[in-house]
Amino acid sequence: MEIVAGDIGGTNARFALATIENGRVTHLGDPVTLPTSAHASLPLAWAAFAQRIGRPLPRAAGIAVAAPIRGDTLKLTNNSWLIRPATLADEIGVDELVLINDFGAVGHAVAHAGPEDFLHIAGPDRPLPTEGVISIVGPGTGLGVASLLRRGGRQFVIETEGGHGDYAPLDPLEEAVLARLRAQHRRVSTERVVAGPGLAAIHAAIAAIEGQPVPPREDKDLWTAAIEGSDPLAAAALDRFCLALGSVAGDIALVQGANAVVIAGGVGARLARHLPRSGFADRFVAKGRYQEMMAAMPIRLITHPQPGLLGAAVAFGERGSK
Repeated sequence: MEIVAGDIGGTNARFALATIENGRVTHLGDPVTLPTSAHASLPLAWAAFAQRIGRPLPRAAGIAVAAPIRGDTLKLTNNSWLIRPATLADEIGVDELVLINDFGAVGHAVAHAGPEDFLHIAGPDRPLPTEGVISIVGPGTGLGVASLLRRGGRQFVIETEGGHGDYAPLDPLEEAVLARLRAQHRRVSTERVVAGPGLAAIHAAIAAIEGQPVPPREDKDLWTAAIEGSDPLAAAALDRFCLALGSVAGDIALVQGANAVVIAGGVGARLARHLPRSGFADRFVAKGRYQEMMAAMPIRLITHPQPGLLGAAVAFGERGSK
């Protein structure tokens, strides 16, 4: 059967047509990406996607959203849309609907992606384990966290809001970043630092230490300058971002009892070439008495271009026909 797969994040809403056969995704079409700021609601973005496709949409959908799937109304974490699960199917005109947390969808993508969809980042260069826990950490507009439990040939995706734990600085510069963020927010969660907007906070702290001005700049321009290395301050901020991401990923692996870690998210994808040569791995393993255990974990980055859409379609395949 044909369905619509959707991945609704803080910045973009992505849609694609997918084919499900015997509960498995056999085809995922080209994605259509719509800025969430250009539409007032999910039904309006859905209508824009239908107009872009130019034909009636299938009456079945698997949709991932950046919010916990709880309660009568879902408020997206980094997006002003409100979603009402009880009425959404009628609002978008489908008969079958599976709604899933966005990082739960990434967990389903990790569970079903092939070895060719992963890149070695650190630790032993070996495939992901077939038994045990895989922690999934995804910096993007926010910080997504999930875990995948593989046991006895079965796979279980566990959605979490681990990106909203308290941020823990480890050195004076990170303490300076925390101090700047505390001046802006009542509480500083991990995703305030280890997500897309966090680079600007790190950059501002380094500039203050260096006594340099911080001219106004879009986050995307700062990220481009950092990755290209065209701005020394931005490049230094990126190095510090990778250190912080290593610390956080290591903490999550410890908390979840992981045997391996997968890095995901839009920012993670942009760091594919930078992470292996950064201080990420050193910070990941720097867990005191557990350093040897941490060093034995393979860390891979998912390279599938649309893990959220793939995972939403996979979730529909697993639940939609039951």
